[in-house]
Amino acid sequence: MEESAVDTIPHWIAGGPCAQRSERRSAVWNPATGVQRAWVGLGGAAEVDQAVQAASQAFESWSQTSLGRRTQILFAFRERVRSQAQRIAEAIADEHGKTVPDALGEVQRGLEVVDFACGIASLLKGDYSDQVSQGIDLFSFRAPLGVVAGITPFNFPAMVPLWMFPLAIACGNSFVLKPSERDPTASMLLAQLWAEAGLPEGVFNVVHGDKAAVDALLEHPQVAAISFVGSTPIARYVHQRGTAAGKRVQALGGAKNHAIVLPDADEAFAAEQLASAAFGSAGQRCMAISAAVVVGFDGDTFAQTVSDRAASIKVGPGRDPRTQMGPVVTREARERITRLIGSAPEQGAAIALDGRGVVVPGHEAGFFVGPTVIDRVEPRMDVYREEIFGPVLCVLHARSLTEAIELVNANPYGNGAAIFTRSGSAAREFQRRVRAGMIGINVPIPVPMAYYSFGGWGDSLFGDRHVYGPEGVAFYTRAKVVTSRWPQLEADGNVPYHFPTAT
Repeated sequence: MEESAVDTIPHWIAGGPCAQRSERRSAVWNPATGVQRAWVGLGGAAEVDQAVQAASQAFESWSQTSLGRRTQILFAFRERVRSQAQRIAEAIADEHGKTVPDALGEVQRGLEVVDFACGIASLLKGDYSDQVSQGIDLFSFRAPLGVVAGITPFNFPAMVPLWMFPLAIACGNSFVLKPSERDPTASMLLAQLWAEAGLPEGVFNVVHGDKAAVDALLEHPQVAAISFVGSTPIARYVHQRGTAAGKRVQALGGAKNHAIVLPDADEAFAAEQLASAAFGSAGQRCMAISAAVVVGFDGDTFAQTVSDRAASIKVGPGRDPRTQMGPVVTREARERITRLIGSAPEQGAAIALDGRGVVVPGHEAGFFVGPTVIDRVEPRMDVYREEIFGPVLCVLHARSLTEAIELVNANPYGNGAAIFTRSGSAAREFQRRVRAGMIGINVPIPVPMAYYSFGGWGDSLFGDRHVYGPEGVAFYTRAKVVTSRWPQLEADGNVPYHFPTAT
């Protein structure tokens, strides 16, 4: 394709589009067709500094803006996102590959955080204690940090940024977003909607880029906090570099989410739920179920039941209303996933359903991998040890609930875990003993509502704060405690010189 045939997606700085300074850029592809859609500029230190300076200047006035005015803008932004949800979803389908209904669901889950942030006046209420000592009162409130940044992944180009910046901005901060360079259009659409909602210039900025932009954000002295979602190696890197630079960091990493299936579970129901959780969005979700642990009955039967359900999934382009599962995001992702599938039988597993080589008529150049079920998987195998991030479900076997829980807990990740059972006792034991941040009981993808918080344990989270919800408010603010006294016009005299105590 000739370079003149595609546009270049700009940055968004100080309230409007901003051209790339350098010649560094990356191709944006349509995964369903294998055709390039656009170029996106890869910003570095210069672009990051430009955005941070704009955000820093905007913070001075935005942090002093009344809660009522902030809420008005948040409500206006919410309504604009709702009205443009279809447009955003179609852009996601074209650049990520997921289906339009799946992308609409992503936008809706992001909007739930905007809804939560619209209640910021209540969320920022402090405490007050009257007359803690003679004539002295004590109260607290939470103040914004300053310029904060978000580094977000390709798999949810609208939802994950919406998990971050609505609360950060509602709390009085200004924001610099570094989205994935693979699907950048959703971020630009959201930036435009912020401007239409009346957000002052510079409060929200978008800098596209790769590692150079990430490092510039981590090193910039005016960036107070970093929110990150991505792979575990990069999450660890961001946390280490960010905290070493004195920043507050929440870094959410990868996952290997398990679902335990007990003998008393409804096998057909569990298989249907796991097929959806494993193969929705082509498995490119940090909460996708990638390992099913079958307990106490013939696991071959269960693997076949899941395979039969998965075999009927309609694979195709995300814009096709008949499609249930789209392509993976890049050609390189497809090659990595098929390589891992191929390693399974070499290491002793059995492929119950093979999605390699799937061809979608009319989209032969697309990056498609079909649903894949691998039975008799063991923890030593590559398909279990690595985060596949594709439409692959591994089936493992355990003799008891205790053995299954121990298997789950031995995995270094701890994002989400689920159990399928009719036993309240087994479910309670599971929820108390399993080492994961989000637990599902007969719910395979237990993503909390916006008024809770999202985050895992182990190698799935670096830092001590989860995203959105009450912990999101705490992350984007810091506490101030004020001790006040209003003396009479005539001083009482006899001021003691010992350490003050309540009297």
